[in-house]
Amino acid sequence: MPVDKSDGRIRQMFGEIAGRYDLLNRLLSLGIDRRWRRETVRRVPPSGKEPVLDVCTGTADLALAYWKAGGGRIRVVGADFCREMLAVGRAKVRRAGAEASIALVEADAQRLPFADNTFQVVSVAFGLRNVEDTDRGLGEMVRVCRPRGAVAVLEFSLPETPLARMAFGWYFRRVLPRIGQTLARNRHGAYHYLPSSVREFPQGEALARRLRAAGLVDVRCQRLTLGIATLYWGIK
Repeated sequence: MPVDKSDGRIRQMFGEIAGRYDLLNRLLSLGIDRRWRRETVRRVPPSGKEPVLDVCTGTADLALAYWKAGGGRIRVVGADFCREMLAVGRAKVRRAGAEASIALVEADAQRLPFADNTFQVVSVAFGLRNVEDTDRGLGEMVRVCRPRGAVAVLEFSLPETPLARMAFGWYFRRVLPRIGQTLARNRHGAYHYLPSSVREFPQGEALARRLRAAGLVDVRCQRLTLGIATLYWGIK
């Protein structure tokens, strides 16, 4: 049975875990998620004066990473449809002293409220998998990206080698949900949803094909940390 990714369920689920989302990210990934975001901004860096958009920004980790990569001189917009996650993100933006450069807006990735050809980079980290219509979300990201701009997708994936896949699968299915649900209790089983959604989501060449179908060229994939995560990027 397909994972339920209806807008209402996803919004409520992330709203319930927003307060402990960052803590659990660091704990459950052993802090490696920060390295993955640094790799994203290194491989898909800001290079012009146009703004950067981070879709499904959540608590704004990747938006802040792009702000730092631009030396605090580039405008960054973070969009997410979960108000509670954005509230956590805004507090982090204030603590970083980035309020003048980072704007967080409540918006659905499938209906972005931005003009065509606006952003030099459009990114998403661990959020495209949660969008109800993957292709519509990708289409919106490409639409608002400027010509010759870049679209970057950082997402969980399954390791390719049998031993790594077995070990990761055991941790992902048995350990992570128990810790997650204990520390961030929620009615929607967010940390059971996570491994189920990763198993169901396209990865590798299957996702690269969808990026090309959305209008990107020179699409590349880089597996990270034994393939636990994969970075995809392409040019409009």
